[in-house]
Amino acid sequence: MLRKLMICTLLMTFLLTSLVSAQSFQELTVLDKTTAAEKIIYGSDQTGSLIERANKMEQDLFGDTTSDALTARLDIIYAYLTENSSTSPSFQSKVNAVEWTINHNVTAQPAKSKIENMELTLLGNSETGNLDDRADKLAQIAYPGGQINVSPTTVYQDTLIKIKTVTELDSRKNRVGDSVVYQTAEDVSSNGLLVIPQGTLGSGKITKVRQSRNFGRDAVLEVSFDDITAFDGSLIQTEMGDKAKEETKSLVKAAGASVAGIALLGPIGVVGGAFIRGSDITIPAGTELYIQVKADASVYGLQID
Repeated sequence: MLRKLMICTLLMTFLLTSLVSAQSFQELTVLDKTTAAEKIIYGSDQTGSLIERANKMEQDLFGDTTSDALTARLDIIYAYLTENSSTSPSFQSKVNAVEWTINHNVTAQPAKSKIENMELTLLGNSETGNLDDRADKLAQIAYPGGQINVSPTTVYQDTLIKIKTVTELDSRKNRVGDSVVYQTAEDVSSNGLLVIPQGTLGSGKITKVRQSRNFGRDAVLEVSFDDITAFDGSLIQTEMGDKAKEETKSLVKAAGASVAGIALLGPIGVVGGAFIRGSDITIPAGTELYIQVKADASVYGLQID
């Protein structure tokens, strides 16, 4: 009963104190919330009816189920997983905070896998019981009194983010529309708060590709770097603007042009793309570049001092 009251209080606080977040929350359908919650916990959609899926999430998260209306149950689950307040981190932020403290990075694994892996690291075995209690136990080990402090802040436009590619790029193989995955190579802080931890993933796409031809016609590869995941799980819109291009040129020059023929040319495209030209273009996974924040973004950051 105490747990249910705590969750309901969290939901009501969220609805009353955050108009912008509340609007985003209301725009999601019941199915949207279910799918988003399952991806946070398990990494993918689950099977079964919505009632069965809600039962599974409640049981795994809290150790029991309720008989409340389905929409109310899913509202509570989704809010508990994603919504931060000045007095309490979301479940997702709590797990990310512990993972960052232990490993100094945040992986793309679902919360269930993160908890199991951290238990193996800290305790030598994977525990049983509900995920909420297990996350609290890990927080007690990682933080004095288990206290994790998060605060609202802004990630400002043009903030530089050093990334490394996860997807190999190749002008001979890639096609327009192919997904591009990258991850942060360094922590990003704002106003003394950790806002984008090392290791979090970003996504983009191939927007233009042309293979090299005879008579000196170079290959062209245009890549957009669209967004990256913040500490609190929200997405921050990104691009390779002028500032990021200059930093990337300096980075490549300092590294001795390890990526043959890399050059960032041309104007910024509609989606913030970068033009890369060469006889054939191969950019291996692990290549470091810079991107930048496209517009001010409101997020919750982790107090790390």
